[in-house]
Amino acid sequence: MLETWRSSRSCRSWRPGGAAGAVDLECWKAGKLEVLEELQKLTFIFEYDGNSSEGSGSMDPEALEEICDQSQDFQKVFLPVVYGIIFILGIVGNGLVVVVMGFQKKTKNMTDKYRLHLSVADLLFVLTLPFWAVDAVSSWYFGKFMCVAVNMIYTVNLYSSVLILAFISLDRYLAVVRATNSQATRKLLADRVIYVGVWLPAMLLTVPDLVFTKVHNNGARDMCDRIYPQEANTVWKAVFHFQHILVGFVLPGLVILICYCIIISKLSKGSKGQTLKRKALKTTIILVLCFFVCWLPYCAGILIDTLVNLKLVSAGCYLEKGLNKWILVTEALAYFHCCLNPILYAFLGVRFSKSARSTLSITSRSSQNFLTKKRGHMPSVSTESESSSVLSS
Repeated sequence: MLETWRSSRSCRSWRPGGAAGAVDLECWKAGKLEVLEELQKLTFIFEYDGNSSEGSGSMDPEALEEICDQSQDFQKVFLPVVYGIIFILGIVGNGLVVVVMGFQKKTKNMTDKYRLHLSVADLLFVLTLPFWAVDAVSSWYFGKFMCVAVNMIYTVNLYSSVLILAFISLDRYLAVVRATNSQATRKLLADRVIYVGVWLPAMLLTVPDLVFTKVHNNGARDMCDRIYPQEANTVWKAVFHFQHILVGFVLPGLVILICYCIIISKLSKGSKGQTLKRKALKTTIILVLCFFVCWLPYCAGILIDTLVNLKLVSAGCYLEKGLNKWILVTEALAYFHCCLNPILYAFLGVRFSKSARSTLSITSRSSQNFLTKKRGHMPSVSTESESSSVLSS
């Protein structure tokens, strides 16, 4: 019976990056009925031996609600709201960075190139969130092709985003600690190595999406998910969860931590430019804290969940429900990092802030000129003073 109850954990869908998906309610109910049948068998055997009275061997299926009921109500409200907020903030912030980089006339330095890579990755990532929001509320309506495509876009940009952060920390380490002879190395990393060290691995990690991702119907709704071979379902899930923790958190996290710790040590020494050093130190500490605060709780959650799946850690119903909500909430926190990236890695920079203001000013003037020309070709009774007021607004 315990094995049957544990097998019901497979009713939870998981997105490619290790993200917790919706608990399939119909699948969960089916698993619950299996548990009910097992309990009824045990009850019948006990009562037969004890010559119990007629009818005492029956059991109300609703009694299992008290054992472990994985309700969908929380995620049906929580996920669409949070994904919507992340989508809007991510589109605005990262979209603005891409626009500013496009309008920038000056030659892009290494930092600008990394900003562009990071914003493109985050922008593509947030574009997948509306699909998952609809899926969490109701069903997958977008067909098999979109199921595979959205999963691949989700995976490649989830991994590329955190790997780019590791490259940025390495670039800053070279710029601060090895400033005298690192220009050629930094240029090589930004122009060539980033494609081999970030985008190629991220693309290769989408191969399981091509192989395993399918749309399947559970009798109540369509689901877009990876479907692993049944005989090794738990092992496959564990492998990809550990892969996500290692490639998506541990390796880039170590690079970020080591590089920024060395930078902090370097900036702490000497007495020149104390004000600038304090500002640089504060910014560096914020970057490190934001990465680990956003990603550590989520990765800890999927690690514990994987250990429970492998039966290396025992879990009762209370832990089961708590862990499910923990993963849902911390997943959203991790995704908020793509909204923070434009602020942390772009808008805090003085040079980028000036470029952003200049771009917005040019865009505003261009739109005003366009409106003025359009009005000039149309019959109008507007006065010259009205036209000038449009230009000055």
